[in-house]
Amino acid sequence: MKWGGKYGADYVNRLYAMVARHLRRPFHMLCLTDDARGVRPEVGIGPLPALPALNQPKERGWNKLGAFSPEVAELMTETVLFLDLDVVITGPLDPLFEHAGAFPMIRDWYHPASVIGNSSVFRFRPADHPTLFADFCAGADSFVREHRNEQEFLTRYMQLKGALAWWPADWCQSYRVGCLPLWPMRAWATPKLPETARVVVFHGDPKPHEAIEGRSGVFKTWRPAPWVAEHWAAV
Repeated sequence: MKWGGKYGADYVNRLYAMVARHLRRPFHMLCLTDDARGVRPEVGIGPLPALPALNQPKERGWNKLGAFSPEVAELMTETVLFLDLDVVITGPLDPLFEHAGAFPMIRDWYHPASVIGNSSVFRFRPADHPTLFADFCAGADSFVREHRNEQEFLTRYMQLKGALAWWPADWCQSYRVGCLPLWPMRAWATPKLPETARVVVFHGDPKPHEAIEGRSGVFKTWRPAPWVAEHWAAV
């Protein structure tokens, strides 16, 4: 999904290229967006489903719930692997389609003892969750007060349905937690790619293009990561 100006079409195009390199089975990629300019022709385009007005000053990813809308379900009738735009795929994706569980997602790296998921990578069948979008829209004000963001809502919703499952912890890893050295070592040590990672998630800073460039600043410092450039290739 791509909305607003945070990510350009290059992020969509690179994601397609990474999936094509790491997925052996036939696939169709669908991008839900409000601006399809520059997106490569192999990628299908769908509109962003409309959510009710949300009483939340900061954007918290609620648009991602549009992936469960009835109009999107008509476009995606098979098993869906949802991928955030700011991930870097570094290993085979086929096991993510074969892993057990009705709704596997990432267990949040910052709250390992709590039932909190990260929605950067999750798998579902649209037909299995026909009411999620309508349920959220009907109680949006209450849900936004109860949950900080859409991934907390998704975690709780799927847990109550008995569908929640976790990916193996080493499959989907956080760049900030699993790759960047601790401070102050990140000022001179190159970030490392964990050997068993299949998807590296770039939540917060840096984003993939920033990880490639590196940064030296008072509050944000990290060394360039050449392996990010290798995997985040557009061809």
